[in-house]
Amino acid sequence: MPDLIFPPGFVWGAATSAYQIEGAAQEDGRGESIWDRFCNTPGKVKDGSSGDVACDHYHRWPEDIALMKKLGLQAYRFSVAWPRIIPDGRGVVNEAGLDHYDRFVDALLAADIEPFLTLYHWDLPQPIEDRGGWTERCTAEAFVEYAEAVSRRLGDRVENWITHNEPWCASMLGYQTGHHAPGIRDFSAALRASHHLLLSHGMSVPVIRANSRNAEVGITLNLVPAVAASDSEADRDACRHFDGYFNRWFLDPVFGRHYPADMVRDYVDAGHLPPEGLSFVRPADLDMIATTTDFIGINYYNREVVRSEKIPEAENKPRKVFVAPESEHTDIGWEVHPDGLREILIRVDQTYQPGKIYVTENGASYGTRPDSTGEVHDVRRIQYLREHLAAAHHAIDAGVPLAGYFAWSLLDNFEWAFGYAQRFGITWVDYQTQQRIPKDSALWYRDTILQNGVESEALKATA
Repeated sequence: MPDLIFPPGFVWGAATSAYQIEGAAQEDGRGESIWDRFCNTPGKVKDGSSGDVACDHYHRWPEDIALMKKLGLQAYRFSVAWPRIIPDGRGVVNEAGLDHYDRFVDALLAADIEPFLTLYHWDLPQPIEDRGGWTERCTAEAFVEYAEAVSRRLGDRVENWITHNEPWCASMLGYQTGHHAPGIRDFSAALRASHHLLLSHGMSVPVIRANSRNAEVGITLNLVPAVAASDSEADRDACRHFDGYFNRWFLDPVFGRHYPADMVRDYVDAGHLPPEGLSFVRPADLDMIATTTDFIGINYYNREVVRSEKIPEAENKPRKVFVAPESEHTDIGWEVHPDGLREILIRVDQTYQPGKIYVTENGASYGTRPDSTGEVHDVRRIQYLREHLAAAHHAIDAGVPLAGYFAWSLLDNFEWAFGYAQRFGITWVDYQTQQRIPKDSALWYRDTILQNGVESEALKATA
């Protein structure tokens, strides 16, 4: 029996995103997205694949909702595909796209599963990117029009809204490193994109609330706790910079603290910003970005141990903090460090004091395949989930207002630039037959939801 019991009303769910599972890329009036274009560019995706079919969820969603019901999910976090709603990004609304999500939301509610709707999980309409994408202010305005169309249709039934998923990824991976769509490598462009993503969040919150009477609206950030590898000045400064780049650049403005001044100085010194700094920020922008929200979603996967590259190793102090051995990394190469979830939850609560927090993504990539009996014994994923839920419980004990947890992901799916080479799902998907097989982790998660708790390490060790 579990000894770590979660509070009454704690929400248990799983998460996906539209491009990763839907498929049907050219059906019912859907337009081209930046990920369609990116996947069709040779060399961009590891295995040369795309989300054209993915899990065929667009056609198989009744089966997938039945699976959610079987697993006892109380909530389901999904995203709407902007190109299905407004194929050109602005202008004419595609009613067939809205009709699809209309039916889907009704079916979720009929199954007693609460919809948590994410408006943007990276599938920007390609025509908008052709006009400059998130580097241009008009894209924020286009996003508000899209939010208006979706919330006007679904706002009478959907009460939980997430404006953006991981704006760090959308801006930095999309426009700085080029690892994600649209594949641009320009740090200055990435900084402009990050601002317009956050601006569109703030601009859309009152629109959603106007169309959804009981709405709770938030934003999801992927956060990475950083620790200096040693107590040298160089390592500590590198850690400060990483934290500003990854975490504070997005947390601070959302919670009314403006962009961090130390990072503006760093970016000016590096030539990523002009000497005058944030020239693309207008006077009212920061107030708009800081529009009060009802919750923040946190996606957590790993920590970062930061070692400075500015001075030779021989002149730096010896490491005091080490990453885990390779055996304690997931298949995608991320260190398994459950306590980082507790750390980041407590930090966000104490520093920014949000009214409510959800863990909107947490999970692991392990490629365990079905055995000869057709079962998937993904023991390592169960251990990962159990340890991270224990860490989340410890955060609750410390006073964090954690209201729910969404496992990533309900299904194995298209993992962006990794294609189908990584499997995060608690359900195995055979991409040839589209068969779904709940893994042992799915059955474990079902029992966890039923018991509203998990076993601690100590209890498990003595069992």
